[in-house]
Amino acid sequence: MLRLLDRLEEILISLLIALATLITFVSVAQRYTLSLLADFVTFSRAHQITWFYDVSKATYFFVRSLNLVWSQEVCIIFFVWMAKFGAAYGVRTGIHVGIDVLINKLDPQRRKLFIFIGLAAGAFFTAVIGTLGANFVAHMYHTGSTATDVDVPMWIVYLAVPLGSFLMCFRFLQVAFNFARSGELPHHDHGHVDGMEEEDASAQAIAASPLTPKEH
Repeated sequence: MLRLLDRLEEILISLLIALATLITFVSVAQRYTLSLLADFVTFSRAHQITWFYDVSKATYFFVRSLNLVWSQEVCIIFFVWMAKFGAAYGVRTGIHVGIDVLINKLDPQRRKLFIFIGLAAGAFFTAVIGTLGANFVAHMYHTGSTATDVDVPMWIVYLAVPLGSFLMCFRFLQVAFNFARSGELPHHDHGHVDGMEEEDASAQAIAASPLTPKEH
């Protein structure tokens, strides 16, 4: 069950990043294309190139007819959801920035105590934010308000706050439970690149193969 939750969390974050990037790219490309086509129209009209003027003008109005006014608001919504669930992912994988120089200098018992205090404080804070967010979402549901550029109820937009906060609270409790059982915290190596272990292992296997020519 936890593995399924982890996978859904990763898929959601990846999907939101991909969609936001794609929408932003298309929106920017449209603006630059309109600017370029406007230059083409001006040039062809100044030099009386009729066929080029007609093609440029028709293409300009076609690209302009593609309504992407909603793109900015949708990207903001996607980034809000991505940030909330990304924060929970950060707790699970240990990628949040933390200053633990003093904590690591303590003796094991005191270090363990302070780590539990920090994890408990994180769980309490996110639980409070999740509860307040749930109350706010319930209020927005009864107002019936929708987003400005897209016809999406605002309670769905703000639903990221309680869902992401409660998931983050669960991750804090999960880390605390694992730490109590194993004494280890999740740690992320910022110099690590996924897939490099397989490449290194393949390179070592090839180098150790008797068919590989040796240097003399």
